[in-house]
Amino acid sequence: MLCVAINLQQYPQMFALVEGYDDIDISVGVHPSDAAKEQVDVATLMDLGNHARVVAIGETGLDYYYGAEHKVEQQASFRRHIEAANQLNKPLIIHTRDAREDTIAIMKEENANSCGGVMHCFTESWEMAKQALDLGFYISFSGILTFKTADDLRQVARQVPDDRFLIETDSPYLAPVPHRGKQNHPGWVQHVAECLAGVRNTSLETIAEQSTQNYQRLFQR
Repeated sequence: MLCVAINLQQYPQMFALVEGYDDIDISVGVHPSDAAKEQVDVATLMDLGNHARVVAIGETGLDYYYGAEHKVEQQASFRRHIEAANQLNKPLIIHTRDAREDTIAIMKEENANSCGGVMHCFTESWEMAKQALDLGFYISFSGILTFKTADDLRQVARQVPDDRFLIETDSPYLAPVPHRGKQNHPGWVQHVAECLAGVRNTSLETIAEQSTQNYQRLFQR
């Protein structure tokens, strides 16, 4: 599994927690919600991201739902993350919320297709998913897929190619049905897989096998 960084202040603690667990990969990056207060430079991202345990750069991206007043800082940070990922040849983990057009535009302008990556905890439209897929990105589904109100997202999940989807929990948030309201944890990713299997009219075992293969391919495991 992948333990995703959201800022650099807590990164050393996260790194220490997973040390010794060879089956846990890590990423390095600054979440867009922290971009205004933590303006990381490309050199720092490359220095930390060059470690063998680090398989991806991020979480990065744009979040205008919570941080619209910091669009400029978010966009600048996003561009720096893409530059670092391209130089390191490591995939990106991209967060996007209420920023569809700007997210795709910056991905194209900065040649994010060169390093690829994943649209994490995806909740957007099929149109945006298709644009990301065309840039070589994977689409990752979280516990949101199990929510009663997520019919549109389930429609997206039906259409993503077999070799381009991932599953996640985004712990400690977004606990899937039947655990809504509780603190989420990675063990509940099975509920996401079960829901996705139903949506795609296939077996849990098939989703497990395909998502594992996709993970290993994307992160060069």
